[in-house]
Amino acid sequence: MASSYFPRWTQVPGGAQNAVVQPDERMTWPQNVAMGAQHVVAMFGSTILAPLLMGFNTNVAILMSGIGTLIFFVFVGGRVPSYLGSSFAFIGGVIAVTGYAGSGPNGNIGLALGAIIVCGFVYGLVGVLVCWINARSGGAAQWIDALMPPVVTGAIVAVIGLNLAPIAVKGAMGGSTFDSLMALATIVCVGGVGVYTRGMTQRLLVLVGLILATVIYGVLANGLGLGRPIDFALVAAAPWLGVPTFASPVFDMHAISLIVPVAVILVAENLGHIKAVSAMTGRNLDVYLGRAFLGDAVATMISGSVGGTGVTTYAENIGVMTVTRIYSTLVFVIAGFIAILLGFSPKFGALIQTIPGPVLGGMAVVVFGLIAVTGARIWVVNRVDFGENRNLIVAAIAVILGAGNFSVHFGVFSLDGIGTATFGSILLYALLGLGRRRRAAAGAAESA
Repeated sequence: MASSYFPRWTQVPGGAQNAVVQPDERMTWPQNVAMGAQHVVAMFGSTILAPLLMGFNTNVAILMSGIGTLIFFVFVGGRVPSYLGSSFAFIGGVIAVTGYAGSGPNGNIGLALGAIIVCGFVYGLVGVLVCWINARSGGAAQWIDALMPPVVTGAIVAVIGLNLAPIAVKGAMGGSTFDSLMALATIVCVGGVGVYTRGMTQRLLVLVGLILATVIYGVLANGLGLGRPIDFALVAAAPWLGVPTFASPVFDMHAISLIVPVAVILVAENLGHIKAVSAMTGRNLDVYLGRAFLGDAVATMISGSVGGTGVTTYAENIGVMTVTRIYSTLVFVIAGFIAILLGFSPKFGALIQTIPGPVLGGMAVVVFGLIAVTGARIWVVNRVDFGENRNLIVAAIAVILGAGNFSVHFGVFSLDGIGTATFGSILLYALLGLGRRRRAAAGAAESA
């Protein structure tokens, strides 16, 4: 454990350039701001999509994603790089308890908000338990290593990207050949920036690639009429500053009973993300797992208290870190403040919403693909032996469950592919290990 609660960020010599920037390091402030903006762009599509599907106010969701990220930063002492955005895990339960029809504001949003707050509270209790276990084990968290060895963590991280692959491909295909071609052009733009540029431009490949692809789309669609033109009318009509519409929670036992089990999914998501970031940074962040759960839980409760969605650590931003190799937690503080600004600025929100769907789809293909490859990297770096049947079976089953989105339903509550792959791989590894230990013990007894 570090001697001080927050790290003393040291500046990387010469700025970022091509160096790996660790969580307790920083770049020059212009570079920090640019990277923060890139993370906001990465999270934006999913963070506004989730509230739209549930009838929540999108500006509130953006605002609370920024506030939630800052809360998370404080709880983990600025040592775990992560961005918190709208969680998709709540969608099924929210629609079930509110009867939302799918368009316009959700008239029964209060019922969902009360249940989201209680869900966050239960999630927080899990965080307290993990903190207690870590304290009892001297903070080393050996129990996590035993529970989740590299074969399991690699599978979970890979599953996060593979599970999201259908969403990325669907967005990339769009509704026409032009949309599909523009998604592919976006992929080429990002790849070109990543390969043929140098220095900070290369590190900002997601943001620069997105801007370049959007410009190309605008020339072809708005200029040559080859696709659906970008409409800036909403941007012109939106005010620069404005307070979003907040909502108050209503606590109903029926709604609570349906939504609280989502806490299990949030635990699975956060656990997988922490392991992914640990692998990328080369640092053991398990000791901060309980505090990460608590930060996410408190952020979810505060978000639900004002009309926002439940929040979770975002895979999209992990993908950005994978390709940029910049893990400075100060970047996420800046991203949080940018998101708060967007939440209070309808004009900025409208501007980002003009990004064409095919461009966002192409970006999703790149970012989600990078997440999947990170899981394979965990296996390679840790030299996982797939000649051992236990490792082979655990990884194979987890990947298929996650990629195929194998879901388990209990009424309106469901555990999706990421959740089933996470808990399934943990349980399967433990069960297969139990059988192996019994055979070893039996063999030892016979030799004696």
